[in-house]
Amino acid sequence: MTSFDSSMNRTARLTLTALFSAALVLALLAPGGAAPQAPAGGGQASVAVRTEENVLYATVNGSQLHLDVYQPAAQSMTWPRKGVILIHGGGWTDLDKSTMRGMGNFLARSGLVCFSVDYRLFHAGENPWPAQLDDVQRAVRWVRANAGKYGVDPERLGAFGHSAGAQLAALLGMEDTRDNSDPGLAQYSSRVQAVVDVSGPTDFTTQHDAEYLAFFTRFFGADYSTHPEIWREASPAHHVSKQAAPFLIVHGTADESVPIAQAQELYEKLQAAGVPVKFVKVDDAHTFRTPEARRQLALETWEFFSRNLSP
Repeated sequence: MTSFDSSMNRTARLTLTALFSAALVLALLAPGGAAPQAPAGGGQASVAVRTEENVLYATVNGSQLHLDVYQPAAQSMTWPRKGVILIHGGGWTDLDKSTMRGMGNFLARSGLVCFSVDYRLFHAGENPWPAQLDDVQRAVRWVRANAGKYGVDPERLGAFGHSAGAQLAALLGMEDTRDNSDPGLAQYSSRVQAVVDVSGPTDFTTQHDAEYLAFFTRFFGADYSTHPEIWREASPAHHVSKQAAPFLIVHGTADESVPIAQAQELYEKLQAAGVPVKFVKVDDAHTFRTPEARRQLALETWEFFSRNLSP
């Protein structure tokens, strides 16, 4: 996510964003590079993971979009299984699905099937918003269309996102399909049944320094002063209703890229709407650097999906 700190120039902010988001791979691994073990006694025992990389899920305007699948290798496990869409960060301009490898392996060892997705990135004026939302919604519908192949229950899908990916994941739990022009997917919903929002921006209407306005005016294709409705449309905090999916919000108290006030606003609005929501404040930065914070994120995520994606 582009920083909300006006003291940084845009180049520095995007550089930090890339470093922070790439570090999420490490943040989801235990010390020494081994992913956290599946929780004992909390469902399925830890199992081997089978990975399928670079599966084509769509071609949009000449751009091929791929996803990676992480699934339990054991065929004797409960069937069909819960599914989770994993959405990477990177300020909508950088990084790819590989940054979700740690979480994908962890959740698959716990018995879930994970789909880590790429989406079109915003570069040199190409692929402005809402291309990214259209792509992740398309990915959810593709998973539902292929649920039988991967042994996934199409009615038990969650979304996990970090930073910019968290904004996209949040909207998957709130909004119906925006672009339903693909006849092969038209019958499938793009809504998910549970959302994990990690370090995500939720309201683009609250920060108006010059650098911030310049980037998002290009990204949204509209100036805030003349088209504030477009900025609200991209803001999860402005889509809260009682129909929203249950949320787990995890945010660092020392986050200098996305203020924790963004998470607090979303939490309070979800609570007011009567939506099941849990807010976990971690004593750490935009991504979690300490082993304790990393483990807490992994276990909170597993417990949340286990509870909220149950039949």
